[in-house]
Amino acid sequence: MSSISFPSEQPVPSNHEQSFYSSPFEGNASFQMNPLSSHPPRTHRVSAVSSSSAVHVYDTQSIYGHEEKTVTVENEKEETDEVDVEEEQVSKPALVHISREEVWRELFLTSNGRDKGFKLIQYSIRLYLLFHTSISSSRLLRQPTRTLWEAELVKRLRSTYSGLSFTRKLLLLFNWLGPLTEIKAQQSVPYSTEVSAEKSRKIPRPFLHTLLYAPPPVLLELVNALADDAATLSLLGLFGKKFGDRADRFSDWCWFISTLVGLVENGVERQMIGNLQHDVETRLYSESMTGATSKSRPKSTKTDEKELTRLRKQDYWLQISRAKLVMDLIFVSYELFRIQRFKEPVKTFTGLIAAILSSYKLYHGQYNVLLKKSL
Repeated sequence: MSSISFPSEQPVPSNHEQSFYSSPFEGNASFQMNPLSSHPPRTHRVSAVSSSSAVHVYDTQSIYGHEEKTVTVENEKEETDEVDVEEEQVSKPALVHISREEVWRELFLTSNGRDKGFKLIQYSIRLYLLFHTSISSSRLLRQPTRTLWEAELVKRLRSTYSGLSFTRKLLLLFNWLGPLTEIKAQQSVPYSTEVSAEKSRKIPRPFLHTLLYAPPPVLLELVNALADDAATLSLLGLFGKKFGDRADRFSDWCWFISTLVGLVENGVERQMIGNLQHDVETRLYSESMTGATSKSRPKSTKTDEKELTRLRKQDYWLQISRAKLVMDLIFVSYELFRIQRFKEPVKTFTGLIAAILSSYKLYHGQYNVLLKKSL
């Protein structure tokens, strides 16, 4: 007769029973048939539920570990893709080839570009004439006799220098239209702070009122351009020579004051950028002390690095502008206060350096314009 035995109900089994019954401490043994019964013994089979659950638990642990790695890899891949896109945006302009001829061609289409090109040629000629005069007047280096072609060359170069100076003045005619447009843009203002729901009512203010309330640098630029045009028209014969000399001197005073104002604005901007740069560098230093690697850096660190690069470039161009303003200040001071000591070499070198710096800034700006068009 078959009997059913449960591990929890068994007493201490004997040696004979241990051969037929499973150990009470086996967790997977539920019951066993008596082999002496008339029924054939059943082979031990693990239930489908227990086997599936065991496999499920094993696979679940492996899957969770694999999913954690997958998520990490996917996050790293997303960050890598973002960096790759940013690096492509940075390195993409390097793939675009823009020749120097294209930049100069676009520059010479404008009056400002022609003015800078002629200024470079003009002061290069003046520098050559300065060295030629110094050598010819030296007792050690001067030749006993001057050849005819040398005298003719010096004469032609002096004429070319004078002609380029007059041509540049003609190119700068009607430069007062720029500041006048800025002043006219401020002439129409809202009637009051209470703007209607449909649209704001605007009334034009008198031009004299707008002119008086214009920013001082813009107003100074307008007066300077008008004085330059009056002096140029005097050279053309439209006005008298005495009026032209007064207009030229008044223009020099406007140039002197506007240069001082530009230096003050440049110093204020550099101070603001220096403070911002210091704040960004402080944040980057604090984040670097946390021990973050290149892959675990937060996005704010990459943003700060880009901001620091932008601020450094901006500070670099402000330094270029300051150097150009200093050269202009020295040049106009010699012209305005009629300083005679070292007049020719100082005006030659400051004029040439100012021409190089201004041309460099204009060239870089035109290069960026062409670069944006090509992207």
